[in-house]
Amino acid sequence: MRTYDLSPLYRATVGFDRMADLMDRLLTTEVTDNGYPPYNIEKTDEEAYRISIAVAGFADDDLNVEVKENALVVSARKAKDETPRTYLHRGIATRAFERRFHLAEHIRVAGAAHENGMLHIDLVREVPEALKPRRIEIAKGDTLEAKAVEA
Repeated sequence: MRTYDLSPLYRATVGFDRMADLMDRLLTTEVTDNGYPPYNIEKTDEEAYRISIAVAGFADDDLNVEVKENALVVSARKAKDETPRTYLHRGIATRAFERRFHLAEHIRVAGAAHENGMLHIDLVREVPEALKPRRIEIAKGDTLEAKAVEA
């Protein structure tokens, strides 16, 4: 695999550190994603998203959902089953996993639910009032007072 040196990008730009870090992480991460467990990411509203992960065979106590440093980490570890079983065909994988999702700024995890073998994680974008666009009213006449009006 090729490696790319992004150091010229760091010294030629200001304020794009997060984007450069993301590109660097994407380019240097080894391809170890085996596709397990399968998942969907859907946009449920203008400012809301849902991640659905197929976790058949896992109980609520086996699943763990955490937010660490702008990353959503979903992991599962099946408790050891002491009952001896003889499988003729074993197609339901219940092996341990850890899946990471990088969250953009102002994305908050609203909640998680486990139903019918699916783990649903709801995300909401909450932009602070100070960062929302504002319309500045232009004063008429000689006054220099400008009023901020919510868009």
